[in-house]
Amino acid sequence: MIDLKNIAQDPASFLKEAYDKKQLAHSYLFVDTDEDQALSTAYWLACLYNCTGTNRPDGSCQNCQQILSGNFPDVLLVQTEGKQTLGIDQIRPLKEELAKSPVESSCRFFFIRQAERLTMPAANALLNLLEEPIAPVVSILITNNSDQILPTIRSRTQIINFENNDNNDSHKQILLNNGFSSEEIEELGDTDNIDQLVKYFYQEMLEFNNLSLISAHKIADYAKNNAMQNYVFFRLKRLAQKDLNNQSKMLLGTRMLKYLIEIDKMRFSNVNFRNSLDYLALQWKR
Repeated sequence: MIDLKNIAQDPASFLKEAYDKKQLAHSYLFVDTDEDQALSTAYWLACLYNCTGTNRPDGSCQNCQQILSGNFPDVLLVQTEGKQTLGIDQIRPLKEELAKSPVESSCRFFFIRQAERLTMPAANALLNLLEEPIAPVVSILITNNSDQILPTIRSRTQIINFENNDNNDSHKQILLNNGFSSEEIEELGDTDNIDQLVKYFYQEMLEFNNLSLISAHKIADYAKNNAMQNYVFFRLKRLAQKDLNNQSKMLLGTRMLKYLIEIDKMRFSNVNFRNSLDYLALQWKR
């Protein structure tokens, strides 16, 4: 079930104001490296719109409970379902679905997670839906990289960049607290690209996808200096630690941290960066 505590406060305040003024857009693009947070914020908006409680959204009324558990007929989620892409077969049926009038609400909510994985045919089909929504609908695309979204789609959405609400100093402080020097942080520069590569690599490992070894090599080619290589393993540990707090992924997080600790020992013994990533990808599949 989606956790309403895991929402981005500033975007939520912006959306609440738009809702109060009856100025919600019919389509949004949520951009956040933490797509779970962005998705929780999308569900929070659907709950806000449909909540029957006093302090909206309270998360406890029948409508909120149905929305958060995925059982509300007017809230639809499209995601990869373990595949590498979002194909036209997942988007095409939405045209008929979204033409229907709301069942229990006055508006339907439609979320696409990992929108950067839309194939070109799927993106073009989605473009038609965004241009001419037939029934009352709020469409929210969620991505960790807006550059991978077609410009024609971006132009038809209201973009909310969650990263703009993060304090860059706090990110720097987190790195300092985890052993990075100021010089190394300066050397890292913009980490958006490597963050995305690491996230894909991590997810592919969890899915036991053969592409994980290819992703390992992409990361090895990208991360040329020591600061970047240390950052890669730092990000992998952060993802694993996050899974430790998720009951359904706790065992996966524990296993991942075990391998990452082994890799720390290997790197201390001068095993190179590429071989360390290969070890992780191959060991995970066993």
